[in-house]
Amino acid sequence: MDDELMKTLRYLRLRGLLAHWDEYETLARRQHFSPVRLLRYVVEEESKTRQEHARQLRLARARIPELWRMETFPFERQPKLDKKRILSLYDALDYMTQNRNLIWVGPTGCGKTGLATGFLIQAIQRGYTGRYVQFAELVAELFRSVADHSEQQILKRYLAYDCLLVDEVGYVEVEPVQVGLFFTLMHKRHRKQPTLITSNLGFSEWRSFLKNDHLTAALIDRLTENSHVINMKNCTSLRPKLNPEA
Repeated sequence: MDDELMKTLRYLRLRGLLAHWDEYETLARRQHFSPVRLLRYVVEEESKTRQEHARQLRLARARIPELWRMETFPFERQPKLDKKRILSLYDALDYMTQNRNLIWVGPTGCGKTGLATGFLIQAIQRGYTGRYVQFAELVAELFRSVADHSEQQILKRYLAYDCLLVDEVGYVEVEPVQVGLFFTLMHKRHRKQPTLITSNLGFSEWRSFLKNDHLTAALIDRLTENSHVINMKNCTSLRPKLNPEA
């Protein structure tokens, strides 16, 4: 490949063709590819390269701290978890195609985040955009937006994600303005884009940190109206226990 052709491929952003030119040339010669067959093969390989690059970019932009996969979740350590139901929901993908929320409720360390992350990653693998954010981080960002009047921009950004995972709802108390903005975000996503939520508190306990009975009731009503709620209250912690003698 001469320098001029390399410049042209870079300009056209044909990364796969640039990286595998010699490989394609050798393959075409050995397999006696016709010009049409070679062109089709190169175009298909370039498409695969671009799709993989786009997938990796979507995954990076999701800001997932740990890439938990459904295939590696230790179901054998959670015998009280309905594995059949979880995998049925996962395989059906109706949380994306029908814009249905998924809500995991259970004690700390039982695997809620791992499962929710698995669902988020699957959506990203299937071509959807997604984002992971902790509840405390989200409400803090919403609160800061009030100071510089950027609430609409922040809400618009979180509304743009096809799938949003809000992790650890209930770990922090929030101010009234934060409750209002969080409700607005959930209300606007309602039936339009799925939201994945994990919480260590049952719905009856959400008033303890939201501190607004009316908004709490309205929020829970919207979140659960078109949702799959996965109760993990009887599940045990998957985190390793410290040796008392250590």
